[in-house]
Amino acid sequence: MDYQVVVAGGGPVGLWLAGELRRADITVAVIETRTERDIRSRALTVHPRTIETFASRGVHEPFISEGIPLPGGHFGVLESRLDFRRLPSPFPYTLALPQERTEALLEQQALDLGADMLRGREVTGFTHGPDHVVVRLTGPQGPSSLRAAYLVGCDGARGTVRSAAGINYPGTPSTVLGWLGDVRLDQPPAPGYSYFGPAGTLMAVPLPGGIHRLVGITPRDLTTTWPGDLTLDELRENVIAMAGTDFGMRDPVWLSRYGNATRLAAQYRKGRVFLAGDAAHQHFPAGGVGMNVGVQDAANLAWKLAATLNGWAPDALLDTYHTERHPVGVNLTETSRAQVALMTAFNPDGLSLRSLLARLIITLPDLNDQLAAQVSSLAVAYPPADPNAHPLVGTRAPALTLGDTSLFTLLRTDSYLLLDLTPGSRLDRLARAGLRVHTGTLHLPPADWAGIRAVLIRPDGHIAWADTRHDDTALADGLGAALAVTHRK
Repeated sequence: MDYQVVVAGGGPVGLWLAGELRRADITVAVIETRTERDIRSRALTVHPRTIETFASRGVHEPFISEGIPLPGGHFGVLESRLDFRRLPSPFPYTLALPQERTEALLEQQALDLGADMLRGREVTGFTHGPDHVVVRLTGPQGPSSLRAAYLVGCDGARGTVRSAAGINYPGTPSTVLGWLGDVRLDQPPAPGYSYFGPAGTLMAVPLPGGIHRLVGITPRDLTTTWPGDLTLDELRENVIAMAGTDFGMRDPVWLSRYGNATRLAAQYRKGRVFLAGDAAHQHFPAGGVGMNVGVQDAANLAWKLAATLNGWAPDALLDTYHTERHPVGVNLTETSRAQVALMTAFNPDGLSLRSLLARLIITLPDLNDQLAAQVSSLAVAYPPADPNAHPLVGTRAPALTLGDTSLFTLLRTDSYLLLDLTPGSRLDRLARAGLRVHTGTLHLPPADWAGIRAVLIRPDGHIAWADTRHDDTALADGLGAALAVTHRK
């Protein structure tokens, strides 16, 4: 075969997937129609769980050094912003970082790891074989093809892979138009600025390089009619109507409109074809979650593809990609719709609802924490196959400290990690392909980890098994049963 995996789409999702596959020695090609990266910022926000994912491979520092840390986020542009500083993460903030820089960093990582980047080519279709897929391409030199074990569509909401696979993409059409302008401001507002009222919705976000993003909706944007491309004059008019000033805007870098069309792929897997990112879920970009959910799609899929291709897991493991990530997509689209409803609640009833919710976020810290954890993807938990499993199973493993070692430094794409928290239990005798063992004790363990003797952590940082039993034989039997689900015998 030409490659073990072909990835259609060279955005952040496809590039993280490619890098993860190369970390597990899987041959991979990324097919990208653009000959150069798009300098427009598009996706802007890097959320805490995404930073944790990067940290679990030791590649997070460049993102932190280039991005602007923001201590919170918003839900429906409510007056009370979500306080991310309360989140149980070593990265309790979002990073404002233009997508062009995110792509540049992820592409360089993938290339350094040995991925092939084929720019200026487009996937036009594919055919299934019994143990492979033939991917058809077009490019400057005409038609060509690649043979691979698997194809992953990371090619966006209008991508070819999903339609060529015949995967349904149900949802609702656009009824609201948002707009954004990346501009220079001579008199910028204070960080975290937002406005909501009868005149509309407005937010201002600082970007690296002295640029600010102004994003918003006005009542006349509640329409199904396309009004034409956004102009600087219209942006200025909208901003003045809400803020009373244009903040000295000039020198636009990018002006754009977008809608709230919302769709979710019926299947994330069909045979040897998978979908991730916008190819699987389209929604209004409320809260900047889209790219981050896509990166988590890739994190979930990459290790499963690697485990299957490297021979230590059965093909059935790949089915869990849909069963685990599709519900996340359902939650994403529902949450996005709810935020659009709040962001367009310009009438008196809507304003009253927003005022009530804003007060609740302040007076009920648990509500703040729940919404912040949901927006940041820290709350994602996959339902365990065993209904009697420990409550930790399926949840994300936090940034634990074991002696002088951080959990994130122990995680790898190509293997499970067994934490033996009771030295002398001899669980290391179960070490096998796809399993590494680290023995030690936890420093200041979280309350819900009390009494845990051993825990099995998947390459994507989610917990596969945890046990509190003190009988070593029972402990080993429980681990063996957990491994039997995903490991070849």
